[in-house]
Amino acid sequence: MNNTHEKKLSIKSMLPFVAIILLIIVMIFPIPYYIEGPGTTENLKEFVTVDNKKDSEPGAFYLTTVGVRKATLASALKAKFSDFQELVSKEELMGSSTNSEYERIQQYYMDSSKNAAIEQALKLAKVPYEMAFKGVYVLAVDDNSSFKGKISVGDTVTGIDEKTFKSSEEFVDYVKKQKIGQEVTVNYSQDGVSKEATGKLIELSTDKKAGIGIGLTDHTEINSSIPVEIDAGDIGGPSAGLMFTLETYEQLTQKGIRKGHKIAGTGTINTDGVVGRIGGIDKKVVTASKNETEIFFAPDDEITKEMKKAEPGIKTNYEEAKAAAEKIGTKMKIVPVKNVQDALDYLATLKEK
Repeated sequence: MNNTHEKKLSIKSMLPFVAIILLIIVMIFPIPYYIEGPGTTENLKEFVTVDNKKDSEPGAFYLTTVGVRKATLASALKAKFSDFQELVSKEELMGSSTNSEYERIQQYYMDSSKNAAIEQALKLAKVPYEMAFKGVYVLAVDDNSSFKGKISVGDTVTGIDEKTFKSSEEFVDYVKKQKIGQEVTVNYSQDGVSKEATGKLIELSTDKKAGIGIGLTDHTEINSSIPVEIDAGDIGGPSAGLMFTLETYEQLTQKGIRKGHKIAGTGTINTDGVVGRIGGIDKKVVTASKNETEIFFAPDDEITKEMKKAEPGIKTNYEEAKAAAEKIGTKMKIVPVKNVQDALDYLATLKEK
């Protein structure tokens, strides 16, 4: 009897320790999911430099981010009951990319966003510029490519067998004229370091021509009479394009287009000035409101028939942003924009603060 009683006491005395261990597992140990939620609101005066000077005018333009962190059981459960947090799998977030590939792709999107924003701002300010072709940016590497494991997503291919090119079209045309199975040496840049890799050209499934086996796009840089620098730190993705454009344009022209107001927003930008759709706009509205911005520019993107068929309940970014603003009861005004000129036209209506 005494032994049985002592065992029961021993088990009972262990229960608090077991509970603590379980609590630690629930609270701290990550699970193979991520949580997307409201991120940060960043003042673009800290990011953009024009003619080696920073913006010192009243008011500010802000970019907004979606925060992404690894989930635990506790945070996953909390996210399920939150209006502005979303639990996503690694595949949903990154597709088939590895962590490093995903980060490199996001950096490419950011670099492209900065380039497009600078180009658009220079156009609007009527400042001469030229595009310099730096090489072919690697977006993907086929599994059957002989360069798999040598060239990585995010690298820039600068030539083949020491031959250089002036565009990605010229590069592709040259490779296609070579023989399938031919051995070539690819010159490329990885994290700023020049390298080379040797391998055989493969037959591409698309047109049965010779190819390296990479997904590619142009890697360009802009040169202008007025130097423009955008340093976004470790922020990735293309969604700050519109706000980068507005901040750069303001610094180039010194027109005081903000009129002292605090203005946030989001949306991609292309060379025609069109503002494109982005993900997580509801979360961006939340962070902008918490930081007491007065105005939020939201893409008023077109919803195609194909998009509606794939997702019947789909809304425009503007509609999503408007719904989020109403849900949190913010006084921040949500302004729809289809292009950068829409944003400039709205700013022209503001009164000096």
